[in-house]
Amino acid sequence: MEMETEAAAARQAKESLELAFQMSQILDTGLDRHTLSLLMALCDRGANPEALAALVRELSSAAPPAAAAASSPVSNGTAAPAPATASMFPSGLRRP
Repeated sequence: MEMETEAAAARQAKESLELAFQMSQILDTGLDRHTLSLLMALCDRGANPEALAALVRELSSAAPPAAAAASSPVSNGTAAPAPATASMFPSGLRRP
């Protein structure tokens, strides 16, 4: 019985994260699932969601600008793709 309860709780948590991620995508927050799950876990543990949002905004705006793409050709003669916008988050949070 306990394993069923744990499985149901895990399933509900996964569904909640997926729903939050879909809303995040619609709102174009730039948060990936990993970052979003960390923020949700912090909220579950009592962190103030408004304070977390302010922190995410501040860190996003403080991220260094993307480096200019080097146009050095690769072995097939095409230029290397430009790097994605720089992020202070390992999960790839984009600046707004």
